[in-house]
Amino acid sequence: MAAASDVKILGSWASPFVMRPCIALNIKSVDYEFFQEEVGYKSELLLKSNPVYKKIPVLIHNDKPISESMIIVEYVDEVFTGPSILPTDAYDRALARFWTVYVDDKWFGSLRGVAAGKTDEEKAIALEGVTSGLALLEEAFEKLSKGKGFFGGDSIGYLDIALGSCLAWLRVTEKFSGTSIIDETKLPNLYAWSERFCSDPAVKELMPDTEKLFEFAKMLFAKKSAAAAPK
Repeated sequence: MAAASDVKILGSWASPFVMRPCIALNIKSVDYEFFQEEVGYKSELLLKSNPVYKKIPVLIHNDKPISESMIIVEYVDEVFTGPSILPTDAYDRALARFWTVYVDDKWFGSLRGVAAGKTDEEKAIALEGVTSGLALLEEAFEKLSKGKGFFGGDSIGYLDIALGSCLAWLRVTEKFSGTSIIDETKLPNLYAWSERFCSDPAVKELMPDTEKLFEFAKMLFAKKSAAAAPK
């Protein structure tokens, strides 16, 4: 087991992207130090560690920084001993990476747009993107899980981490929209999967409280609105 002093995470409790490497480290039973970055402020350590994008998360292992959440997850999987996070089969790895790119490049943008949309029409379009995307992921779960509890099979894997890290924000989106998005009758596989994911020991303590995250989101949107208002 790596010493906590050898492994650091720069991040925020509210970020789904920061949650990802933390889950991976928990799966591998790696101790780490967590450095909280404040909203609207970038620490000198962050700017030094990620001078290109200047954003969280950053993993620092033996004084070497690695950026981008799923790149960090792959690094953790390769460097530390423990259960495999990426599938061992090459084709299964390709599928897990494909759907992870879909989650990040397309689906999460719709999720953000439900609360951040400026008009009711924009919000409705975003909500449709969220629900249609989850329908696709419901089908993908049937194929990738092979009848087991997670996208990764018997235990949390690469795609589980990518999508599961967004569940707290999905619950916040449900509060903003007044809609049940992961419906047990419409998405039975994803509904059961989400319950298993959130209760897993590698995840449970990292999942933000919905009410606390909802208030945090309202504060962020208020700040953005104030900044965008005419002076």
